[in-house]
Amino acid sequence: MRHEKDIDSLDGAISTPMDRREFLKRTGGGIFILFTLGDSLLEFQERQGRLPSDFNAFLRIAPEGRVSCLTGKIEMGQGVVTSLGQMLADELDVKLESIEMVMGDTDLCPWDMGTFGSLSTRSFGPSLRQAGAEARLVLKELASERLGVPVERLQTEDGMVFDRTNRKLGISYADLSKGKKIEREVTGKAVLKKPSEFRIMGKSVPRRDAPDKVSGAAQYAGDIRVPGMLCASIVRPPAHGAKLVHADTSAAEKIEGVAIVRDGDFIAALHEYPDVAVRAVAEIRATYEREASPLDENSIFDHLLRVAPAPNVVSSRGDLEEGKRASRVVLEHTYLNDYVAHAPVEPHTALVKIEGDKATVWASTQTPFRAKEEVARELGFPADKVRILTPFVGGGFGGKTSNRQVVEAARLAKLSGKPVQVAWSRKEEFFYDTFRPAAVVKIRSGVTEIGKIQLWDYHVYFAGERGAEQFYDVSHHRTTSYGRGWTAGPGTHPFATGAWRAPSNNTNTFARESQIDMMAAAIGRDPVEFRLQNLSHPQLRRVLETTAEKFGWKPQKAPSGRGCGVACGVDAGTYVAMIAEVEANKRSGEVKVKRIGCAQDMGMVVNPEGATVQMEGCIMMGLGYALTERIRFRGGDILDVNFDTYEVPRFSWLPSIETVIIDNMESAPQGGGEPAIVTVGAAIANAVYDAIGVRVFRLPLLPERIREAQKR
Repeated sequence: MRHEKDIDSLDGAISTPMDRREFLKRTGGGIFILFTLGDSLLEFQERQGRLPSDFNAFLRIAPEGRVSCLTGKIEMGQGVVTSLGQMLADELDVKLESIEMVMGDTDLCPWDMGTFGSLSTRSFGPSLRQAGAEARLVLKELASERLGVPVERLQTEDGMVFDRTNRKLGISYADLSKGKKIEREVTGKAVLKKPSEFRIMGKSVPRRDAPDKVSGAAQYAGDIRVPGMLCASIVRPPAHGAKLVHADTSAAEKIEGVAIVRDGDFIAALHEYPDVAVRAVAEIRATYEREASPLDENSIFDHLLRVAPAPNVVSSRGDLEEGKRASRVVLEHTYLNDYVAHAPVEPHTALVKIEGDKATVWASTQTPFRAKEEVARELGFPADKVRILTPFVGGGFGGKTSNRQVVEAARLAKLSGKPVQVAWSRKEEFFYDTFRPAAVVKIRSGVTEIGKIQLWDYHVYFAGERGAEQFYDVSHHRTTSYGRGWTAGPGTHPFATGAWRAPSNNTNTFARESQIDMMAAAIGRDPVEFRLQNLSHPQLRRVLETTAEKFGWKPQKAPSGRGCGVACGVDAGTYVAMIAEVEANKRSGEVKVKRIGCAQDMGMVVNPEGATVQMEGCIMMGLGYALTERIRFRGGDILDVNFDTYEVPRFSWLPSIETVIIDNMESAPQGGGEPAIVTVGAAIANAVYDAIGVRVFRLPLLPERIREAQKR
């Protein structure tokens, strides 16, 4: 992946925005595989008003044989810097080491909507593979001309084309592309490799970014420095909704080297050193007016039910009243989720440099092309005069799809006439983070004496629909959604909400799998056997059976005292099942997760090691929303602004983790960055019930909530 020191150059030539003709003119010789947008993507971009003017190249084979993989996707720890390279290298028949990843550069890479939703491999990957296969075909055609051998007799391997009947007769990709400029568009006619032909995909490969990240050489937006750069500290309101009444900047203006920039109620201190800028802002005396609000982390749920919009039926079947009559046991429960922060290691950061009518931006963002449009609007520039460069991103989880810090840096660069870097403090990160929305789920369900689910009446408020649809075999069911999760209208949440790793699905899976567990307990059934009895979906049955076998599950009705809980889920096209073993202390309410077993079917796996690490990361992060993570607030005041009170998982919490990835290489690849996290909350909550017979209906499972639940 290119870094700041060389990212301004593709063969030392690219430094300003350009169209396809200019790009090809400057890059010299090589083979370029270009693509034509498919109908669905064209329609999407037309709706967004974002038809790209860039050249839309997927890859370039340079005269010396290097292969540049160009993608609007970014690397934020999920590992696509490796897996996308594997996909291209395999289809192109080159060594992985020869692939150079160019990611999130809006001048060099094809338009992309952003890196989220576990879409990089399952959405961009197939197109990238097609481009690689097309390039392989082009190389064979060129070699046929040079060698005088029919294309059908030619074979590619490790950057070479040779006659399969005479391996001594061959030519390298480098020699084929040397001194030439060849453009080809993806036609879709080139044949992709079958899994049996893979040499790189499906094999475990160490992370290509690991050496730089372990050694500290990796560049993030906050590491970028340019001549004349100033660091910004911005005057912030004390609470959401507070309005600036008066600001006295006189004391700050006396600090040597500090420039105070003001545009309406937007005030910032700029200095060569960030700590001096922060000290200057501390000297600014700002007065705000604010409205009182009765909302806090406990009253928010009643508020959400009051402001809920008209219902939207997501799915339905049968007749609910008939399902109720057919049930021996009917259960009704309400489940709650608190607001949760993304809490990335790297806070939101951006550097903006304006030179004449052009702007270059280094940004910590999941959406570089959206950032391009936002900066262009802020500066009044045409979009093609703005270039976004995305170094490594230190965690996003959906929180870096918004680009507030990018726009702030652009505004300050314009006002000051200097390059400006905005790097949020941890307090600013918590204050302006788009939190996972607080949500309510109400479920009424019924089960027969022999264990068949007959009734499922599901209502989700403001979490969103992802993961809400029923996949168990239920004759009479209806799923209804109120509000669109984090995109809810004004007056819903007291601050901004947004997508949080596997958005909606953590909440929906917690509620659904808790309710399923309660039905099993109500009729004295083992929770795994109960699920299998009501589950005909082949992939879900397989992952559940695999997890149970790997875990060594012994059928037993809950609560059994052993402290084991199970949960199933579907996310990003991937099927997942999880079993957790916990130790729960009745007196203190403390929960320690001892062991987690997890199996998932994600179709074709490009990098098994990378997929395993993703599962483990999901599980570790999931411990946070399950056990401790929640945002406390009073009206617009955010009370948790650092890790002293907002408790994320620690290494000391790490349980024994056993993962299984189902072998399904003949199927299309599905998402791997999010699925395993959706089952963590439910599996742990069910395990707590199995351990001490206490059911908690609100996440996280704080000790005080467990103690309080015992009184009911």
